[in-house]
Amino acid sequence: MLRIGHRPGRDKRVTTHVGLVARAFGAKGFILGDVHDDSVMESLRKVCNQWGGKDMILVSGVNSLKYVKNWKKRGIVIHLTMYGIHIDDAIDKIKKKPEDILVIVGASKVPRIFYEIADYNIAIGHQPHSEVAALAIFMDRLFEGKELHFIYSDAELCIEPSPKEKKVVKCERQESAEST
Repeated sequence: MLRIGHRPGRDKRVTTHVGLVARAFGAKGFILGDVHDDSVMESLRKVCNQWGGKDMILVSGVNSLKYVKNWKKRGIVIHLTMYGIHIDDAIDKIKKKPEDILVIVGASKVPRIFYEIADYNIAIGHQPHSEVAALAIFMDRLFEGKELHFIYSDAELCIEPSPKEKKVVKCERQESAEST
């Protein structure tokens, strides 16, 4: 998952939430393009250490365009934008692709080159909306809801579902839990 256009003075919370959704919904990595933001990366590292995903790739300051061009040598690029093709018209084709997927989520205005270089420009809807919501819906459609039951095998903390309380417990090791 590649986040582009992050503005450190403005986007810390939303970018952190994009990273949290990427992790929780099964992404193998979170790349913060073109800028370093240690507070975002540290927040994500803390979550990975406690809730699992310690092997998730977390990198910032990468040249976004160069990263995407290199990715295309081995995988496909999905750019989430409200201007793209509706997800319902493309998700089945995307799921059939054997290549690894890089999902791009923008913050500020996305440069035209990313629309051109993407294999798919995908819209969750054609109305202004949150990039956090767009990523969550895309990942949910991609993994058909299976990611909602996922628990990282290296998680130290787990939620014990409760109708009326917040219950956080130490995780029991789960041999079958694998990242999607």
